[in-house]
Amino acid sequence: MKYGDKQLVVIGGGAAGFFCAVNAARNNPSLKVIIIEKTGKLLTKVKVSGGGRCNATHACFEIPTLVKKYPRGTNFLKKTFHQFNTSHCIQWFEERGVKLKTEADGRMFSITDSSQTIIDCLMQEANRFGVEIMRNSEVMGIEIQNANSEIRREEKKFKVLFSELEFINSDFVVVACGGYPKSSMFNWLKEPGHSIEDPVPSLFTFNMPSNPITQLMGVVVKNTSVKIVGTKLSEEGPLLMTHWGMSGPAILKLSAWGARELANKNYHFNIIVNWVPQYNEHSLREEWQQIRNRHSTQKISNRNPFELPNRLWIYLLNECGIKEDIRWADLAGKEQNKLIKNLTRQEFEVKGKTTFKEEFVTCGGIKLSEVDANTMQSKIVPNLYFAGEILDVDGITGGFNFQHAWTSGWIAAQSIAKASRCEVLSD
Repeated sequence: MKYGDKQLVVIGGGAAGFFCAVNAARNNPSLKVIIIEKTGKLLTKVKVSGGGRCNATHACFEIPTLVKKYPRGTNFLKKTFHQFNTSHCIQWFEERGVKLKTEADGRMFSITDSSQTIIDCLMQEANRFGVEIMRNSEVMGIEIQNANSEIRREEKKFKVLFSELEFINSDFVVVACGGYPKSSMFNWLKEPGHSIEDPVPSLFTFNMPSNPITQLMGVVVKNTSVKIVGTKLSEEGPLLMTHWGMSGPAILKLSAWGARELANKNYHFNIIVNWVPQYNEHSLREEWQQIRNRHSTQKISNRNPFELPNRLWIYLLNECGIKEDIRWADLAGKEQNKLIKNLTRQEFEVKGKTTFKEEFVTCGGIKLSEVDANTMQSKIVPNLYFAGEILDVDGITGGFNFQHAWTSGWIAAQSIAKASRCEVLSD
């Protein structure tokens, strides 16, 4: 006997929540699906990521390589990516008219170079399969109806609470809240027995208040090596100077791998930057005389043999007390030694971080040992699922966090669609 359509409530209108909702609705048309978003905006990170282009995924197709892009969740992701990975993601969007292109650094975007293309695709899927969307609705908790007693099959298993008097009944719940979750939300997830890995920010930039380097705001160095003093943390890649300090892929990757360690330092530490990573201090000293001889008659300010941005080169000269009109041949030994050191081992003090409300990622969340990687279902509460950033999974910059969102949302959707069909048939 069929008592009525089963209902799924997805908490969170971001990438993971939307992907779960539209795929669940598509795979079981009789399943009523509702997305609940506490703000008035949907798919906020999709909108702003990649400078408004949406870095949908990364052209990394080998699972052993792909999982290495995630500071946390590697073993969990080895299982999930076998079900839905980069290739599946590309195919999913292409089947809906959204073709993705690969850039030189491996990041993948819609060929339109607009995040609105991804948003429109997801919204069209939601409309096509009748997904209901509730905006400006903050969930205050979940009440498990059958936690300690048997109830009739036709009764809903959860009350999704907005207040003492307002709630929605549901058979299935997916928690897909992204961003930096409030402790109050974790409290109602802890009540049924879930453990939380304490959340701290990941993918943030380094603040260097009053440091002269901030005067180079906007300068990009294509390849650098950055190491955090007193740790094993180091990364290579582009570096961007900002009015508050340093950003760019090299810094963001460091912040991801060091999220917990840097939080423990209260974001006060030193870094060493090698502006010419093709050299170390020793190898540059060995080649220095040849470099000097090649450019001996030229002014040092006019001849930068390392292809560094001109503003950075002048800054380095000034930091070493080198006059801009001096010739390479006339460079004093003391100044030469200082320049070699600053090129390969310039040290900066970091005092704080900058995160971006719409884009930054959280390290921490629901403990992965309490979630079934094959279904995204809680091992503690049946029919409660998790997707996206609420899990203790986070990746480095480059589209990896979106890939985890699509993957976890898709797996949860498949499991719920199957379970909801089975429950209706058995009623």
